[in-house]
Amino acid sequence: MEQLQESSNRKLEDEWHIYEAYNELHSLAQELSTPFDAPAVLVVGHQTDGKSALVEALMGFQFNHVGGGTKTRRPITLHMKFNPHCDTPLCHLLSEPDPCISQHLSLHQIQEYIEAENMRLERDLCQFSSKEIIIKIEYKHCPNLTIIDTPGLIAPAPSRKNRGLQAQARAVETLVRAKMQHKEFIILCLEDCSDWSNATTRRVVMQIDPELSRTVVVSTKLDTKIPQFARISDVEVFLSPPASTLDGFMLGDSPFFTSVPSGRVGSGPESVYRSNDEFKQAISLREMEDISALEEKLGRALSKLERSRLGVSSLRIFLEELLQRRYLESVPMIIPLLEKEHRGSTRKLKEINQELSNVDETKLKEKGRAFHDLFLTKLSLLLKGTVVAPPDKFGETLHDERVNGGAFIGTDGIQFPHKLIPNAGMRLYGGAQYHRAMAEFRFVVGGLKCPPITREEIVNACGVEDIHDGTNYSRTACVIAVAKAHDTFEPFLHQLGGRLLHILKRLLPISVYLLQKEGEYLSGHQVFLRRVTDAFNNFAESTKRSCLDKCMEDLESTTRYVTWSLHNKNRAGLRQFLDSFGGSEQSAVGGNSVSVGISQELSYMSLSNDKQDSKSRSDVKLSHLASGNDSVGSTQTTETRLADLLDSTLWNRRLAPSSERIVYALVQQIFHGIREYFLASAELKFNCFLLMPVVDKLPALLREDLESAFEDDLDNVFDISNLRHSLGQQKREVEIELKRIQKLKEKFRQIHEQLNSRNINLASPHCQ
Repeated sequence: MEQLQESSNRKLEDEWHIYEAYNELHSLAQELSTPFDAPAVLVVGHQTDGKSALVEALMGFQFNHVGGGTKTRRPITLHMKFNPHCDTPLCHLLSEPDPCISQHLSLHQIQEYIEAENMRLERDLCQFSSKEIIIKIEYKHCPNLTIIDTPGLIAPAPSRKNRGLQAQARAVETLVRAKMQHKEFIILCLEDCSDWSNATTRRVVMQIDPELSRTVVVSTKLDTKIPQFARISDVEVFLSPPASTLDGFMLGDSPFFTSVPSGRVGSGPESVYRSNDEFKQAISLREMEDISALEEKLGRALSKLERSRLGVSSLRIFLEELLQRRYLESVPMIIPLLEKEHRGSTRKLKEINQELSNVDETKLKEKGRAFHDLFLTKLSLLLKGTVVAPPDKFGETLHDERVNGGAFIGTDGIQFPHKLIPNAGMRLYGGAQYHRAMAEFRFVVGGLKCPPITREEIVNACGVEDIHDGTNYSRTACVIAVAKAHDTFEPFLHQLGGRLLHILKRLLPISVYLLQKEGEYLSGHQVFLRRVTDAFNNFAESTKRSCLDKCMEDLESTTRYVTWSLHNKNRAGLRQFLDSFGGSEQSAVGGNSVSVGISQELSYMSLSNDKQDSKSRSDVKLSHLASGNDSVGSTQTTETRLADLLDSTLWNRRLAPSSERIVYALVQQIFHGIREYFLASAELKFNCFLLMPVVDKLPALLREDLESAFEDDLDNVFDISNLRHSLGQQKREVEIELKRIQKLKEKFRQIHEQLNSRNINLASPHCQ
């Protein structure tokens, strides 16, 4: 007898050790976000399904914030440990900053803390938090379980006035789904329904666990459902639902059915129970009443299997045994994971110590200079072309580039279709993106036409000369052309500057990514890195402004004074344009006199600008006139035509169709000449005075800024005081982490050895 008692006590002690080790493991996993298999029971259900009440019934005492609406706004993790010596619950609240530190609190203080957290989150913008409240509890009625109580799922009405509640429902479901993703958790799925085809909570659970292979289904509030059944068959189906109704292969093979008596424990007039023992007795009494009511409805005694699924006590035994098996199965796998985590923490501590040893002026300066050189190397690599940075993360399509860096938009407000630009759909960065932007600029500006010209604009541009009141249509054309060109082309300069500046600034985060990827990034030196970032961005912006000023000077000069030699390339085309409508003009001199007069006028206009060219043209005209039968008559005809031309242009202020066409043709010619010059000049200027300085001026300027900072105040550049403090804090945290992992590793190793020795002892009689 004594041996049996001793064996039972030893087994109980072993279970305590295992459970305590897993409690610590669960806390460590939550803190470090490590994938330790720390089995626990995750309670999932809708609001008012009785989640918190069921958890309290499993524990044997009340502590939570229970009631209608959303009460639980943070998951509550309860590490429950059976201790026959604790007549009252012994509770410890784990500190959030350091889970190694726990605070002993009474049940009332625990309840006040949970209520305060719920009230705080109710006022908060997020309203819910995934960070767990962790409580350790020892009590004579506690099972050896780790239970996580989650916020209740919400099923709001779909009307627009319930948008706030709908947002809360999405937040809660996201939180609960994230918790259910942990494969080591056993999901306790609560359903408050009398018809199993009505899957309220299971709808959410089966999205994560489709086969219910790690889910225990519980029907709550059984005492309220029994009176609803009118026929025996309804009760039979409810207690043993068909497999097709529930789907999957749930843990336990069939649902559990529980009832928790209403009423709170306390000394006030509203309290129903004066102590937790009374509450515990009420739970047992409720179970017996449920069994009696079911047997009365069925007209028979319940089978042993049916009884094993009824009541909080049956569910508690099942969960405790299930969790115990999971613990034992997981022990051999925990040790290698802890060793891996220990190696990682040891390596991290070594790196921190190395960082601390490098916190002196000489070494910091060397690190800063090395970073400067590596940063510039990455910048140059990105401009020349590379594929080491992932395009899906850092690349931009032309559409993205237009949204983030600005689009090329003319005075008409219409964008050039991005599909017509080469590589528009490709995600580019660096030099390739710069080249595509320039190509789009050439496409857009190169296709611009001269804006429409009205008769009013021509008349207003004629004006009055300071010495005579005749008209000068060549001056009129120049006035109109330069005004149209300036208004058309100036916006494109600013748009090109903004677009290329955006592309250059994007080089910085990509370079940082490449440095981080190769382990060459100065982590922990945020002040220094911000200084480098500011220096690069300031350089890019000032260089863009300087380049834009040079481009504006070119545009101003080109649109202020017309140099005819810039616009003579297409003179033959201009003559052909005038000849094309000259035949339709009829005058008293002859059917084609206006066309001839216009052509001759253009010849005379060109005479004053290009002597050699006009000389050759005059020779052609003279030989043409000399070829007639009557040279004197031909000369008189030419003189008559010139007189008519002067009469219709110089002395007549009425805007004849021929004069209008002359002005229009000249404006087109001048505008196109300015466009070609502007396009070539702008591209050359941006290449020379924006792109090239990044290559040949930026290194020297960055180095100068760096050395100046080193000389002025090295402590502020690297924020040495805060750096030492931060590294010291990191070192202390990693050292605590190492101690916890080492302690836990030893615990699990001892448990593993005990389990192996027990198995050997159990197997030895059979071997004999």
